[in-house]
Amino acid sequence: MNQPIRILIADDHPVFREGLRQIIETDPQLTVVAEASDGEQALAHLRDTPVDIAMLDLTMPLKDGFAVARAAREQRLAVPLVFLTMHKDEHYLHAALDLGVKGYVLKDSAITEIVSCLKAVAAGHDYVSPALSSYLIRRSERAVALAAEKPALEQLTPAERRVLKLIAEGQTSREIAASLGIGVRTVEHHRNNIAAKLELHGSHALVKFAVKHQAEL
Repeated sequence: MNQPIRILIADDHPVFREGLRQIIETDPQLTVVAEASDGEQALAHLRDTPVDIAMLDLTMPLKDGFAVARAAREQRLAVPLVFLTMHKDEHYLHAALDLGVKGYVLKDSAITEIVSCLKAVAAGHDYVSPALSSYLIRRSERAVALAAEKPALEQLTPAERRVLKLIAEGQTSREIAASLGIGVRTVEHHRNNIAAKLELHGSHALVKFAVKHQAEL
């Protein structure tokens, strides 16, 4: 028999956490092995507790879901993250996806959707609440349009693509170097190559391009 999928849940409301635990554990393949009431606790569990998926509230004390996701990436914690949130705004979804969050589920979703999301992410897939699917379609359409406008994007190496995404998040070369575990000079080399391939000229052209097209990169 396969081992149950181990879940960390993080939310600052104890009653909601208890209800969420009960929902998750209606499926015998899922088990909640850790709980956190704030972002710092969640990050500590990601470091120290063997879990397969972390389901985080987007709005928590000390560190919100975005801060936890950024810290997890910087510390190279490989646990897939799922946001469970009330926020239906498109920019929240894009920000989550840009950080590599694997699931985005609305709190008012059906019980079955929470379970479906966790099982999909455990299987290596991304999951977004169907109610937000129109946002994904628009995101895809913009990405296609950008690829047509800048076909040289396809010439970027995986390393250059990662650097470009971090530039879009507003990170400096030093911060990018720390995030990727490479030298600052290597980051600068990548930046120069990206700008040359995309024909971006001027000291701030690359940053402006990356920030403008963050959701499509």
